Amino acid sequence: MGIDESYPDAPANRRRRTFVATGLATLGLLIAAPRAVQAMTPAKPRRLGFENLHTGERLDVAYWAEGRLQPDALGSIEWTLRDHRNNATHPIDSQLLDLLFALQLQLGVVRPYQVISGFRSPETNAMLASLSDGVARHSLHTQGMAIDIRVEGVPLERLRDAAKSLRAGGVGYYPRSDFVHTDVGRVRYW
Repeated sequence: MGIDESYPDAPANRRRRTFVATGLATLGLLIAAPRAVQAMTPAKPRRLGFENLHTGERLDVAYWAEGRLQPDALGSIEWTLRDHRNNATHPIDSQLLDLLFALQLQLGVVRPYQVISGFRSPETNAMLASLSDGVARHSLHTQGMAIDIRVEGVPLERLRDAAKSLRAGGVGYYPRSDFVHTDVGRVRYW
């Protein structure tokens, strides 16, 4: 059974598109960033640091160790990247964490990511979208698949270019607001 184009938002069609998009995003990370992925061996912990600029919270944690994701670390990341407006949390996609780890390797810099926006609740996203054309109504932030960041001491252009070089998802460049958006959706740039 194929996708019924007359009903593009039918649940079965959304599931197929999500499955295909997720598979392509994973494949894109594995193909486009082989050096970074090769460094992600089960024996080597994957560590990330975050500084939430809205709450002041800092976190440095190994989210992958001993060949698997670390549930306690994932919970800490989920809390640190929560919607600061209402404290809503959501699981953060492990592919996004792997993308950030690969980006860290690509930059050759181990510093915390300064987080402008991690997870956004649907309510917060709707409010922000009503105030700005720069906020997608169906943002990947609401699915824990996107993050807006900068890295102290790294020029924004270099961060953008490094993220684009991974070809692992979307990259948005916001020099006026001083951040780069990255996500694990389809590869696209703006």
